[in-house]
Amino acid sequence: MTTRPLQFLRRGQPVALGNVPPDRTLLQVLREDLGCTGTKEGCGEGDCGACTVVLGEARDGKVHYSAVNSCIRLAHSIDGMALWTVEDLTADPLIQPVELLHKPSRADGGLGARSAGTGMDMQVHEDSEHRATTPPVRAVSLHPVQEAMVQCHGSQCGFCTPGFVMSLFGMYQKYIAPTLPTACGSLPPEGALAPRGGPSALDNVCHGQPITRELAQEELSGNLCRCTGYRPILDAAQHMAGLPAMAVNEAELLQKLELLAHTKQAPDADSSYISPTTLSALLAARAAHPGAQVVAGCTDVGLWVTKLHKQYAQVLDVTRAAELRAVQQDAHHIHIGAAVTLTDAFAALAAQWPQLHRFATRFAGLPVRNAGTLGGNVANGSPIGDSMPLLIALRAQVVLASTRGERTLALEDLYTGYRQNVMAPDELLVRIVVPRPGVTEVLRAYKISKRFDDDISAVCLVINLDIEANMVRRASIGAGGVAATPARARQTEGALTGQPWTADTIARAAQALQGEFNPISDMRASGAYRRTVLASLLQRFWLESQGDDAVSVEDFRLEEAA
Repeated sequence: MTTRPLQFLRRGQPVALGNVPPDRTLLQVLREDLGCTGTKEGCGEGDCGACTVVLGEARDGKVHYSAVNSCIRLAHSIDGMALWTVEDLTADPLIQPVELLHKPSRADGGLGARSAGTGMDMQVHEDSEHRATTPPVRAVSLHPVQEAMVQCHGSQCGFCTPGFVMSLFGMYQKYIAPTLPTACGSLPPEGALAPRGGPSALDNVCHGQPITRELAQEELSGNLCRCTGYRPILDAAQHMAGLPAMAVNEAELLQKLELLAHTKQAPDADSSYISPTTLSALLAARAAHPGAQVVAGCTDVGLWVTKLHKQYAQVLDVTRAAELRAVQQDAHHIHIGAAVTLTDAFAALAAQWPQLHRFATRFAGLPVRNAGTLGGNVANGSPIGDSMPLLIALRAQVVLASTRGERTLALEDLYTGYRQNVMAPDELLVRIVVPRPGVTEVLRAYKISKRFDDDISAVCLVINLDIEANMVRRASIGAGGVAATPARARQTEGALTGQPWTADTIARAAQALQGEFNPISDMRASGAYRRTVLASLLQRFWLESQGDDAVSVEDFRLEEAA
């Protein structure tokens, strides 16, 4: 098998590495091949955030920024993107004080600098073991995110600091950079997904209001600190907007990304890392290489590499297929491509069901949601995956495809056993179809875990009832963490459907729910605890439907406690 050179932009210049194995992680390339040791290795599984980097990708004429975990990200998945590590924030010539963005210079590698011929300074390395030539470092002040960490005393031992800085940089580019004088006049087009934090988050910053404590906590949920504590780091997140502004010259970056795309080699039919850009090519590759390891974000397969030390001679990456990256809506359904990130998929669902926002932000941490995909989570079939109970309760269907055609089935019918499903060797999950909410629908999603943020569920229960004239007309309940697969609570649905919406009905349904599953005991919870929690959550749903203002940790606001 052949391996195409891996190409990406760093510090405004192209980097190309040859002979990078298909299962080599981005962190390995950074630390071992490029000598970029500012990016740290902590947990090796996407939990601690010490390895966080930021990726930039051209989308609809703009640069889309994502903070991701480099420890579980396959290196070849960033081909054609821009990459920033903690070393780059003061070394990237495309990051400039805002007042200088109006005065680009083409001298000495500054803004707008081009080399002769291709317009790019390409350094191709024949072996991933060789160090890349580091672009020249320019002497400038700290980036506002770094300066905020200094001024707010946000670092102690410093091991987690590079990851926090990069998550803050991603946050800065998402919420603050678009409001600067160079960008405030061109807000996202109508119909674009709102920034995380709600539709008004961008407006709030544009009008000079600071980033809220709650938003900062959500954005930094994938980064752990073991000594400094989070208060000064959250202070830094709120403080950075008030410091002298710096921004990425996106016009120049987009030109460089376009040039990089034009220099990429045509895919090899026998490549060790296959990443087709169309659905037809993806399905053909799946049929031709049924033994290739399929990845769709790699937030689980990455752990097989780092923790189980598995090796893969050939990888099939589904995330480049355009059809799988789209969210489309019609009068009755939302169609979510399998390669849509969890961040964007949850945003699409929360736009229809606003009550899902808090549930969505508790799915792992933001860097995992930025890399992981909804289709990958569903196809993986983990019994503790949070998206499946939600989709089951929403009565979602999955579409499986191969070169032979497509077939559609209810999501809960996809699974046959622990991490086993009905897909044929040449099939892929290509999209998830979710019905739009009904007028009489009442939906609640509950997650019980030891840690509030960035933790795996002990129990996940999502309840969706159609209640009309005080009668339960239809019930859909999805459960996770209580069986070998994500499951639908059919017996409980039967105990509710057609019954009056009363406390007695809930009591009978709670008994049915406890008896419907036989959960195991493990490090997260005992089987008895899980059964008790199932009944308690159904009772909680009843109380909330009656207007009871239940006290919950989800109602805790950092601003009120600070």
